[in-house]
Amino acid sequence: MSDIILKTNHLTKKYKEFKALDSVSITINKGDIYGLIGRNGAGKTTLMKIITTLTNPTSGEFELFGEGGSELTENKRRIGSLIENPSFFPNLTAYENLKYYAIQKGMVDFKPIEESLQLVGLVDARNKKFKNFSLGMKQRLGIAFAILDHPDFIILDEPINGLDPIGISDLRDTFKRLNEEKNITILISSHILSELYAVASRFCILEKGSVVKELSKEELDIECSKCVVIQTDNLKKTATILEKELNTTNYKVIDKKEIRLYEHLDQISKISKALSKNDINILGLYETGITLEEYFKSVIKEVN
Repeated sequence: MSDIILKTNHLTKKYKEFKALDSVSITINKGDIYGLIGRNGAGKTTLMKIITTLTNPTSGEFELFGEGGSELTENKRRIGSLIENPSFFPNLTAYENLKYYAIQKGMVDFKPIEESLQLVGLVDARNKKFKNFSLGMKQRLGIAFAILDHPDFIILDEPINGLDPIGISDLRDTFKRLNEEKNITILISSHILSELYAVASRFCILEKGSVVKELSKEELDIECSKCVVIQTDNLKKTATILEKELNTTNYKVIDKKEIRLYEHLDQISKISKALSKNDINILGLYETGITLEEYFKSVIKEVN
């Protein structure tokens, strides 16, 4: 069984009558790149702030590395985070900025600075002033700060936000290198599923402070697999026919006029005959594959 890095148990955060988090329970295992996805305001940053003890939960609890309570303070040292970006000095170089924070952390050995710059691909820019960095380079320097004291677990809030395709690709490589070469477990948040899909091994979808779905990349691939789209104005009767005539419950209602069937993909004519003989008005019938964005929207619709 995988070692559990983080386990939350019904974490809730209230601001007066507003629930920023509502009974959130998730598990992150050692070696995961765990993608936390949700729209702006879904509760991603609040959850990360609780885990890093930047704020306290209203109720619920969590464990780090299998321990909670008084042990959290000690285990917090094994975590690196980039939630609220550190204030880098514009006229200092990348190395000088990290040295400043290393001193603040009480570090006396500065070799980890070079190692961090190497891991995030900024060795060649070590003597370049921060004010001359691109957005992608600034994000990578923030990650170098997060891994400065060799954490086992890093937490990154929207690190891909605002980057161009090259910057996103560079960060993907950085995440994979940290995960595979340094065995660092990573929690990354974003509101764009397609960006997380390229790097994450597991996913959690948050909406209005609640967990809507927690699944692996393999499970997500199945959810987005090929299907037969049935468009009709009588969903209830159509669903009954699928179950009785085709002996399947492997379908999903997408909206008021659409069902997606994940079986009988090569039997569209059989599906059509079964529906037609039962007087179903077929508005559309075709094979397709659901995109990541469509899947995200369909999951969110279920709770709204």
